[in-house]
Amino acid sequence: MQTPISYFTNLTNPRVDRSKEHLMEDIIFITIAAVICGAETWNDIENYGKSKESWLKQYLQLPHGIPSHDTFNRFFSALDPDEFEQAFLSRIKDISKLTDGDVVSIDGKTVCGSREGNSKRAVHIVSAWSKANQLSLGQVKVDEKSNEITAIPRLLEVLALKGCLVTIDAMGCQRNIAAKIIEKGADYLLAVKGNQGCLEEDAERTVRFAKPTSEWVEEDFGHGRIEERKCTLYNDLSFIDNASAWKNLTAIVKIEATRYTKSSGKEEKEMRLYITSSKGNAETIGKGVRSHWGIENNLHWQLDVSFNEDESRKREGYAAQNFSMLNRIALNLVKHEQSKKRSVKGKRLDAGWNNNYLLKILIN
Repeated sequence: MQTPISYFTNLTNPRVDRSKEHLMEDIIFITIAAVICGAETWNDIENYGKSKESWLKQYLQLPHGIPSHDTFNRFFSALDPDEFEQAFLSRIKDISKLTDGDVVSIDGKTVCGSREGNSKRAVHIVSAWSKANQLSLGQVKVDEKSNEITAIPRLLEVLALKGCLVTIDAMGCQRNIAAKIIEKGADYLLAVKGNQGCLEEDAERTVRFAKPTSEWVEEDFGHGRIEERKCTLYNDLSFIDNASAWKNLTAIVKIEATRYTKSSGKEEKEMRLYITSSKGNAETIGKGVRSHWGIENNLHWQLDVSFNEDESRKREGYAAQNFSMLNRIALNLVKHEQSKKRSVKGKRLDAGWNNNYLLKILIN
């Protein structure tokens, strides 16, 4: 298997010849290593490189020493993010094993710090997350004058999804998105709200009048509360107007959640509706619904808490989009290294202190 850095050495160098004092592969290697070890700014990356220069010279040419923070900034602000994404996807395809039944969750995240005053919209990224591999599978930036509805099909196009269950929140409950998922050889599980004409009303009528075909109940105890989740499937689609417009639609899904907090004695109830093309039973679908939140807990939360992404102030060119990709590359590398049973934060600390462990992450 190639080392992670080798996937990025054939990128188109965005710099003019006269400004190529530093090798592209050196810039990429230093940046990824620095981000793994906690760097969050271009200055951090320069300082990291200078503090580790003697170690880096064992693996890099560094013909003019460590690049300046301005060089890192200019390089990643100009680097084609689509090409960078393709290199990232090539790496993921080699280390991940998408198997039948894997749940791939798609959701969006805004990099709040990338907003400049009131004149510029913050960068919004739509990402895909594999439950089985615990890896980010790819990302697409939402165009400034668009939304997730247009970005999701572009992301689906580049992903290998055969045999997977793709989960998306209500924004992605669109007929063309459902059809694209089926085209990729996967099944969809889409949250239903009032953004698709009468679909929500039809789904509500289904769960009110149709006979359930499968039910599954899961109980969870912890953190001072008791939670019960019930998944019910309805394969009777007679209440859905123009059901055939939803490619391969097989069932309406009802999720009922009841939470009881011991300290306050308060009980909360929630009901959510979904549509799916899966032929799985209520347990399979119920676990798929719950797995969707893995993208929030294991990707978005990690990016904000461990990588401080939400505070990023990178606004020049493609800097914010490419640095978001760098964070995902670093997170994937850290998670993929399994010799230490530590948190992401703990592994990053170890990598910063121990060059041998950092190298293990980089070549794993």
